[in-house]
Amino acid sequence: MELPIGHNIRRLRLERNMTQRELAWYLRVSIQAVSKWERGCTYPDLVLLLPIARLFSVTLDELFGREDTSEKVG
Repeated sequence: MELPIGHNIRRLRLERNMTQRELAWYLRVSIQAVSKWERGCTYPDLVLLLPIARLFSVTLDELFGREDTSEKVG
């Protein structure tokens, strides 16, 4: 199962006219890491998910591409 998180990070970054370098600096990761996320080669570390969501003012559901946020898990 492929997650759309990399695509969403790229879209959100571009919407804010932010470079990969700027995002990498903010998150204290390498530019290569950001590039790999956006290309779908790897995913961000779990500890980075909230900072990414906060930076882009989105929920984790939105970051992961989940459209129906009203559905409960369980």
